[in-house]
Amino acid sequence: MATAEFFLSLHPEPRKQGARIEKEKYDLIRNSILEVLHKNGPTAANYLGDMIESKLTKTFDGPVMWYYSTVKLDMEARREIRRVPNTSPQEIEIVK
Repeated sequence: MATAEFFLSLHPEPRKQGARIEKEKYDLIRNSILEVLHKNGPTAANYLGDMIESKLTKTFDGPVMWYYSTVKLDMEARREIRRVPNTSPQEIEIVK
């Protein structure tokens, strides 16, 4: 039986700590976020989460929305995605 690989995610606010997360689950959620954003362009954060949840809920082992939030924050900290300024509801886009 293989041992799961973990790493510590980042948080965009330096004073806050990221979460320890399985790399395989991180990659699955990250790829799903990027896929939706590539397809749709800037997307409302709550709608993006709903899309990820509906796509993965039957096959994903764990709380999809917790992983979505954790991975989204990590991707923001790594400057892969960003919150679009002055949008309501808040939109997320890929950093160009």
